Amino acid sequence: MTFKDKALVFFATGCLVGKIPFAPGTFGSILGLLPCYLLAGIGFWPALIVIIFFIFFSIWISGKSEKILNQKDPGCIVIDEIAGMMVTFIGLPFTYRTAVAGFLVFRILDILKPFPIRYLENRVSGGSGIVIDDVAAGLIGNILLRIIIHYIGMI
Repeated sequence: MTFKDKALVFFATGCLVGKIPFAPGTFGSILGLLPCYLLAGIGFWPALIVIIFFIFFSIWISGKSEKILNQKDPGCIVIDEIAGMMVTFIGLPFTYRTAVAGFLVFRILDILKPFPIRYLENRVSGGSGIVIDDVAAGLIGNILLRIIIHYIGMI
């Protein structure tokens, strides 16, 4: 593996967090809380622009890493979980309570993959396929988190 390949895999695995031998997606999602916290302080529109760029970066790097690792959607790639977490929190306050609730909602959706999440995962391939299901889980998670915040008032 070349240095460039190692660098791509390093970022795709969330700085090697995805190489943790158990629950790499969970640890990748925990890592995803850091950019969510940072983005919460810059306002909706700048955060949205950063997230859109990050999603496209994630698609590119996931596709490249999938080929380098010679595996379809390898579990060690967790940049998609980071992107999904970022979508989960866009436009929402970031507090301890919302962080826990958003993390749990996203992980449940990412693991159970209700419609249309599993449909997207099965229909789209390559880097887009790796990332799209997590972005969909993030969108649904964002809506559910908004409902939870509204009705439980957890801010």
